[in-house]
Amino acid sequence: MAARETAALQLTDDLIGQPGSLSAEQVANIRAHYSDAEIAELALGVGLFLGMSKVLITLGLEPEDMVTTVVPTPGS
Repeated sequence: MAARETAALQLTDDLIGQPGSLSAEQVANIRAHYSDAEIAELALGVGLFLGMSKVLITLGLEPEDMVTTVVPTPGS
């Protein structure tokens, strides 16, 4: 996998898993591969998909055969 894709996946993992956990080194790596506009687009895209998946699951609209992972809300 190319370094550019790896940086995008790292950003995605950090946004979904533990927001605010990006180290200065990770931020520098992402900035080395993407412009500020591209980083914003990636982050907003991930956020929109994550939010929509939560809405669909809450409404019971996910496919019956879809594997789901329950991640506790921080602070709950």
